[in-house]
Amino acid sequence: MLYLQKKIIMKRICLWSGPRNISTALMYSFAQRNDTRVFDEPLYAHYLAVTGADHPGKDEVLKSMDNDGMSVIRNVILAEYQDEVVFFKQMAHHLIMIDDSFLKDVVNLILIRNPKQIIASFRKVIPEFSIHDIGIKKQFEIYQNLISMNLNPLIIDSGEILKNPERMLTKLCDNLGISFDKKMLSWNAGPKKEDGVWAKYWYENVHKSTGFGIHKQDETEIPENLYSLYNECRQYYEKLYEKSLKL
Repeated sequence: MLYLQKKIIMKRICLWSGPRNISTALMYSFAQRNDTRVFDEPLYAHYLAVTGADHPGKDEVLKSMDNDGMSVIRNVILAEYQDEVVFFKQMAHHLIMIDDSFLKDVVNLILIRNPKQIIASFRKVIPEFSIHDIGIKKQFEIYQNLISMNLNPLIIDSGEILKNPERMLTKLCDNLGISFDKKMLSWNAGPKKEDGVWAKYWYENVHKSTGFGIHKQDETEIPENLYSLYNECRQYYEKLYEKSLKL
């Protein structure tokens, strides 16, 4: 007697975030699910290779991953998996000099954060940077591109998640068409097997965490010379926030 293998109906989620957001925490959250496999920034080496950006641990990243973005799309992002949910944590600005038609084959989720907080945090790791390095303009461009493709991306703000993680993640899962799992609310402290080799440069704080942090009102201060950058970023953030899921 022949037995046919049950075909897995896979939910393939691409999270398009900016740096210094809670994207790694959200990746850890999804990793707690029994039905989910997560991937950490699969296009990072492609981004470094095509831009020449000088990031901490650049050589390690280039050696540890496929540098060919189209190969990553074929062999990682659009590969077949036996998991019901596959979650790709992505940086929006990594989607550069590459055919992005694959976006129609994934569920697109855009994670935004108040750019003042992003700028204040990012400058602690990389002192010299531009709007292209922190992703918010690229996130808006991705949003516009998806709308032009008659796709309706989900947008979620990290501040909304931190106000009430369980309620916001429940709403997010509902919109993604998957069930919420309470295990998504906590994880063990320390490095994770899913971390990219760059974790030691970027993930110090999230490695200390065992869940989503406490939401803080915006009291972030940035130097006066970065205010023009902040104001430029803010216009994109506010347009995206208007479309985002709310509590």
